[in-house]
Amino acid sequence: MIAFVGNPAVPAEAGPSQLVAAGADARIAQSLRGAGAPAHSAPAWGVSAAGGALAAVGVGAVALRGVAGRAKRQAGAGQKSRLVSLSSSVVTTSGLAEGYMRDRLVACRAQLGEAEAPLPEDVDRQIEELEAVAKRMIGGAAAGMVFATSAAGSAVAYPIFAQQNYKEPRDPTGKIACANCHLAGKEIDVRLPQEVLPDTIFKATVEIPAKYKKRMQPTADGTKAQMNAGAIAIMPQGWKLAPKDRLPKALKKEMKGLAWAPYSKEKPNIVVAGPVPGERYETMTLPILSPDPNTSKDIDFGKELFYFGGNRGRGQVYPEGNQSNNNQFFAKETGTISAVDGLKVSIKKEDGSIFEQELLPGADIVVQVGEEVKKDDPLTTNPNVGGFGQAEKEVVLQDMNRVYAYCAISFSIFLSQL
Repeated sequence: MIAFVGNPAVPAEAGPSQLVAAGADARIAQSLRGAGAPAHSAPAWGVSAAGGALAAVGVGAVALRGVAGRAKRQAGAGQKSRLVSLSSSVVTTSGLAEGYMRDRLVACRAQLGEAEAPLPEDVDRQIEELEAVAKRMIGGAAAGMVFATSAAGSAVAYPIFAQQNYKEPRDPTGKIACANCHLAGKEIDVRLPQEVLPDTIFKATVEIPAKYKKRMQPTADGTKAQMNAGAIAIMPQGWKLAPKDRLPKALKKEMKGLAWAPYSKEKPNIVVAGPVPGERYETMTLPILSPDPNTSKDIDFGKELFYFGGNRGRGQVYPEGNQSNNNQFFAKETGTISAVDGLKVSIKKEDGSIFEQELLPGADIVVQVGEEVKKDDPLTTNPNVGGFGQAEKEVVLQDMNRVYAYCAISFSIFLSQL
């Protein structure tokens, strides 16, 4: 069977099957124009509606390049109608409407080819790409919203600042890099076994005490939130974080899902954790794998030093050196408070000039208009309730041969005293 581009007509010598197709053409065209359909054509209305939707898609694709291809279509208007093979269409009494709409779509493809318009598949592919981009943008926006809402809910401590700015987290004086931003000092408690055997997993417990439920710290925008906590452990060379597949179930349960990570690829013996909710992880459990001197020539039996640091809450200085809002602010000039406008405090100096000092949100202003202040007098309260602390611990990597020798000597001395 063949179809003409444009308005298909029934040839004078049409066969019975073509006459049936022409009748279906007339009935479906009438239903698409909104004219009343005969009673016996009602059951085919669902098929016709679906076909009308498909035809609308094809016409919409042609309209995409309607303006650009108008001149070309006008130039080709005088050409003879081109025949398009419809050998794939099967005209049956039950599938007249479906066959007709398929023929129409093939005819539309021929018109698109003559007008040099993009094919429907190309348009669909472009639309799918746009939808994928939109989904990625929406996903990114959603992830950003989740991050923003979670970050706004707690005053955070970021060990990653030390990772980015210090190749060695501990300087020769013994100070850990976290203390450069967290100026307030708070104690921590670290518990370790006195002796361990080679290639053995043991735990270190780092306790970072604070009244996390009651004491709140300001976030970056000045609102109050609970404190987060973080920790760092600097172990000797060869000592490292215990692999997950070797952790006992009891130790996994004690860790409460806490994740420790290496400080860097070059230093697997230094690990960090956080920021994590301080209320849940006030006590952090670190699983450590001891080295085996029998398999590593660089490791010796004996006493080793471990360095730990623990922090709760935000710092007072950012890595760039600028001051955070988790600080108490002091007067930079001597004079009289002439105005307090939000976070701006105006100080009238003795020479009559006005000095305006900008404060950051988070602390409460404690001065009033007319009050005399001297340089370095406090203008606000101190909102910081956190701080950083560090500790040193010793662990002996014990050789069982030494233990056996000690037992033998002790037993021989005991026998000699009998």
